[in-house]
Parts: sequence; structure tokens; C-alpha cells
Amino acid sequence: MDIVIREPVKLNIESEIFREIADIDEIPVFKPYMADIFYKSKIIADIKSPIDQSKIAGFFKPDKESVKLAIENIHSKGKTQVRNLPGEKRIEIIQKIADLMEVFADDFVDVLVKNTGKTYSSARGEVEGSIDRLRRAHLDLKRMQGDFVPGDWDEHTLESEAIIKREPYGVVLAIVPFNYPLFDVVNKFVYSFLSGNAVIVKPASANPIASFCFSFIALKAGVPENALAIIPLSGKESGVLVEDSRINVISFTGSSKTGKEVIKKAGIKQLVMELGGGDPAFVLEDADIEISASKIATGITSFSGQRCDAIKIVLVENSIYDHVKERIINELSKIKVGDPRENTDIGPLIDERTAILFEKAVEDALNKGGKILVGGSRWRNYVEPTLVEIDDMETMKTTMMFQEEIFAPIALIVAFGNLDYAIKTVNERKYGLDAAIFGKDINKIRKLVRLLDVGAIYINEYPRHGIGYYPFGGRKESGIGREGIGYSIEYVTAIKTIVYNYKGKGIWEYM
Repeated sequence: MDIVIREPVKLNIESEIFREIADIDEIPVFKPYMADIFYKSKIIADIKSPIDQSKIAGFFKPDKESVKLAIENIHSKGKTQVRNLPGEKRIEIIQKIADLMEVFADDFVDVLVKNTGKTYSSARGEVEGSIDRLRRAHLDLKRMQGDFVPGDWDEHTLESEAIIKREPYGVVLAIVPFNYPLFDVVNKFVYSFLSGNAVIVKPASANPIASFCFSFIALKAGVPENALAIIPLSGKESGVLVEDSRINVISFTGSSKTGKEVIKKAGIKQLVMELGGGDPAFVLEDADIEISASKIATGITSFSGQRCDAIKIVLVENSIYDHVKERIINELSKIKVGDPRENTDIGPLIDERTAILFEKAVEDALNKGGKILVGGSRWRNYVEPTLVEIDDMETMKTTMMFQEEIFAPIALIVAFGNLDYAIKTVNERKYGLDAAIFGKDINKIRKLVRLLDVGAIYINEYPRHGIGYYPFGGRKESGIGREGIGYSIEYVTAIKTIVYNYKGKGIWEYM
């Protein structure tokens, strides 16, 4: 690979956002918002760019006592402040956040490119998606309404009735991954705050800047001062948040391994968790080969394959296997890897450790008889889009790429003749997030839809969660619950039943 980094990475720090939330000398040092103040300490942690691994910023690292104080402020003051805001005011604040995000859109794009390694088009897409999610907040309200239950359907409840309503739990901890450091903050904030909860955000250690910037515009839009905190802790340090009984809900997006640790430490809390994935794509013999190959290539490489809904396994019916394989090779060969500030299609992986894991996965597949059809190389934390052919599904099941989620633009491809056996093989993976099906035969499609153990299936499309207009979430080790407009509300609100007894009041006169 030949990657050229022409100039050092520097944030554009002229914006009002940075002047308000950072101390600026040569580089900005960000002040995390801790439920009532923009926090400063003696300890400064570095923030690096994945583009060239250079230090581009820092942040004041909170100590344990400051974290506990922030939780107490959120618990004792913030959740009441949000609960006492009328719903129309909460919607109004969310729309003001969207307005401000449009004003500062270029700043957010700059941050996503330089702190996350996204291309400008990918970064702008995330900013626009975040604004769109904010604008669609009113659609969440469909799940905030309750039920009326009459009592006259059982002899024990005659002359009574009940109202079933939803109430906020109080405090939601949003644990955010590195791959969508702005959108996941926005999404989790919208459904939590809209339903009346205060929110603590724990951003990814690698790229917390977008979260810091979000706190500035959220407060400017009118979020109560004690109702939001951005607490940048490492994964190892985050137990102080996860274990705290004053936090009622954990909304987590990340790896299955980390998710299991969160579950162990959380205690009795409400959980919504989107965990590991790496999706299979089935290509049936009557599929449109050109369209299928193009979409599969996009599904493999979008944001350098660093998406839980990225395609990692391609299963193709025997009769069209060679044609599909050649078209996907052709599509992947067109993709330009490099500095995302330049004219490239995909940029770096988040760190070199992940790129080394990519290398190990390729080597493992080769040791088990696999053949690299395209790609396979890396330079530092930049890797080529890679497709590895494997001879049969029994061998495929033994590979690292089948057993684990490799967060890189890499996929296995294998032919199949027996659809039932292909389904059985895919279902043996510990993950069950999404699947894609390309083809026209409604009977085969219907069988796949019925039998695949996944949370969502995309027909003639690559998996893409987008803003959550359609709910998403996994089965098995891919998660608990669902995220999506309207659906997430169910996990951050508690059902309360109110029973009214009118016995002997003469309201009903039963036959």
C-alpha cells in the first residue's frame, strides 16, 4: 500500500464552540461538562487523530470524586428538572439543538474527519443524519401513549378500571462507540430526554470531541444545567458509572465482549444494548448480479468496515458464484484508501491494534485454505478492502473471521448449493444482528426470513441502520432490546399501572 499523509492534522479551532468549551494554546484542551460546570483538572489526557496518530487535542480527565458528584447532581436535581419540563418544551429544545447543529455543521464535520478518520462525505452524512434524527423526534411520541384497561372482563375486577402509562426511569447512561461518535450521542439523547430522563454520556476514549461539542449546543438550546453530563472515562474506569445504583438505564453500543462486562457490573437496571455483528449476505441465483455486487461492496467497505452492520460473509448460489465473485472483486478494486482529507473513498482504521487484528484474520483464513481475491495488505492503520475465498462452509466455521467480528473492510466469500445448510451454518455464529438477501425467488426469500436468527433482514439492500427509522438490534450475542425511532422509548420508560376501584358506587349496573 502507498499512503501519503501530506500535512499534519490540526483541528479548525476558530469556532465559537471551541472558545467556550476548551482552553486553547497550541492545541485545544476540552472541558467535559459535568452536570453543572465545564470541568478542569490537573490531569490532561491526549486525543489523537487516526489519520497520522498525532496529538490533536486533550481533555481534562475527571477523578472519581468529580464523577460521583456529577452523578449526584444528575440524580438529585437533573432528573427532576427534565421531568418538570412539559413535553412540548422538551421537543422545542430538541429542535433548537437541530437548528444549532446546522449552524455549526462544518465544525462537527471537521471534528469527525480529524478525530475519527471519516472522509468528508461520510462525516457530513453523519452530521446530516444527526440533524435528521433530531428533527424526527416527534415520531418517538407514538410510543409514549398508554392504555385504558376495563375491569369487566373478569369477575375479580368488576367495577374497576386501570390506566397504563409510561414514565421516565430517571437517569440514562449512554455508552457511545467510536464509529458514530456524534450520531449515537444524538440518538440516545433524543429518546432519553424526550421521554423525560436526564442523560449521562460516556464517549469512546479514542474520539470524545464530538460529545464535548454536543454538550455546548445542548446547553445553549436550553437543556437544564444539571440534566446532562459528558464523562470521558476509559472502559476500565467506567465501572464507577455502570455500577452506580442512581443510574436507572444503560443504553450501550459496542462490542459483545464489553457488553458482557457491562451486564455483569450493572446490577438491576434496564438495559438496551446493540452489540457485535458482522452480517451475512445471501446472493440467490436469480439476483441482479451488478446491483448485488455493488451493494455488497458498499456493505463491506462503508466507513472502512467499522460498522456493526457491515457485511462480513458473502454466500452465493453455485450457478452464479463465479460471476458474483468477479463483480465484487471489480467493485472492491475501485475503492481508494488513504488520508480522508484527500480524494479517497475510505480512510484509516481507528487504531493500529485493529489493523493488526485484520492481518491476523487474513493469515488465519489463509492457513485454513483461504485465498485472497483482492486486498489483504496494510500500512500502519490503513488496510485494503479485502475479499477472501473459502472452499466450503465447514472450513469457514473454523476461521477467525466467522467466529469473531473483525472491524475492518474484510469479508469471506463461499459458494453454496443447499440453502437449508447455508442457513444452518450462518445461524451457528454467535452473532445475530442483520442479514442481507439478494434475489427474486419469494419462496427462498421467505424461508430465509423465517429461519435466520437475526434482528433485521434487508432484501436487495445492504444492511444499514441509518437514523433508526426502522428499528434495529440483535439476537444472541448481538444485543438486548431495539433501538429505533419510537421503539427505544420502551427501554427508557417504565410502565405504571393505576387501578381505580369504584365498587359500590353505582357507576356500573351489570346484568
